[in-house]
Amino acid sequence: MSINFKSEEEVKDYVKNLGTEYRFGCYQEKKPEVCHLLGDYFESIDKDQEKAWKVYQNNCDTANFAKSCFKCGNYLAIGRGGQKQDRNKALEYFEKSCTHGDMNGCFRAGILSAFISTAKDPIRTFKQAMALFEKGCEGKHHESCYHLSGVFMEGYEREKIAKDMKRCFDYTLKACDLDNMYACANLSLMYQKGDGVEKNPELAKKYRTKAEDLQDAVVKQRQLMFQEGLNRT
Repeated sequence: MSINFKSEEEVKDYVKNLGTEYRFGCYQEKKPEVCHLLGDYFESIDKDQEKAWKVYQNNCDTANFAKSCFKCGNYLAIGRGGQKQDRNKALEYFEKSCTHGDMNGCFRAGILSAFISTAKDPIRTFKQAMALFEKGCEGKHHESCYHLSGVFMEGYEREKIAKDMKRCFDYTLKACDLDNMYACANLSLMYQKGDGVEKNPELAKKYRTKAEDLQDAVVKQRQLMFQEGLNRT
């Protein structure tokens, strides 16, 4: 059955039925992927973050559903859904998300671990943060690869990590191949200057063009979203 999305009444009925389907799929059929969708429904449609938190938490704790674990990490990191901000618990959920296959969880756990490693009595080390970024990069998470490239571009004296432009190049190339526009821009400069790789003007131009194309795509997407917002009644 097709839905006329210009009809407010049909859209309301569709959304209501969607909520009913998600509740049945989660509470009766016990499907983790549907429970996660129910959490999203509570969060985005009902605007009830406390209900969403309960669904995400249960789905993570009982079904180990990676995306729900990631959501729990987000809620605890900033204090949403009736939860107090707790970065240590947030880290545990991000790590669980990572363990069960969500590379966003690996990246966020890496960021939090790096931050926590600077505390007086850290529960994580920067070495552990790097391992999480490595896992994310291996799982084709472009931000993880890009973050690693930055570590080796500058080095990190406190952790005795030396500047290494060859390793920086390797991670930059991986990030660019995964369409990270900042990595592509850096890759172009590296080929232009011969940093970490032999100079190659043709490849410098190729990756500069790719970075520009990716930037144009981002701008067009933002314009489209803005226009859609203006057209809503």
